[in-house]
Amino acid sequence: MPRVDPTEQSRSRRERILDAAFSAFAARGYRDTAVDDIAGAAETSKGGIYFHFPSKEAIFRELMQTTADKLVARVERAVALETEPVARAEAALKTVLAVFSGHRTMARLLFLDTMGAGRVFQAETNNLHDRFARLIGGYLDEAVAAGVIPPLDTQVTSVVWFGALNEMVARWLLAEHPAPLEDSYPALREVLLRSAGVPEERIAAGAAR
Repeated sequence: MPRVDPTEQSRSRRERILDAAFSAFAARGYRDTAVDDIAGAAETSKGGIYFHFPSKEAIFRELMQTTADKLVARVERAVALETEPVARAEAALKTVLAVFSGHRTMARLLFLDTMGAGRVFQAETNNLHDRFARLIGGYLDEAVAAGVIPPLDTQVTSVVWFGALNEMVARWLLAEHPAPLEDSYPALREVLLRSAGVPEERIAAGAAR
């Protein structure tokens, strides 16, 4: 019989726990999910959960971080296909909406369940939001440096952009019969580009793409 690698077995069980927790949190929410629920879905014991994670909170925190990593990687791949600064910002916005539209559980984990998880997650949530705001801010800085948009406080503008995106996604998640999330992109795009001083002719040209 082939010998089982303990390290690989441990890694596999850890991934199984995270997958089970993701499904459980998406179905029940953070507060209503017990460690026993995760253990059952992961086909391991409660002790097996605590061997890898000290608490349910630790599982949730890691899921937030890894989910955010996947989203950022997807955005960066889309942005890399664009060379013009404003187009890069547009690609980032469009990609986030497209990813969440196709992965409602991911959106729920990042945008809603953190609200219900209590104050212990406030710092983690703020860090997550700051990460996406910095990502947007970087593209706006490129646009300012290239002279495509007038000088502006890109830090404040990026927070406003992310706040608008956050509100659109949250409303979509809470709606009983939501329209496709991507349907909000054209109007949201126009509002955000105008807020950054993008010329009207550029906005109109981009809408035709």
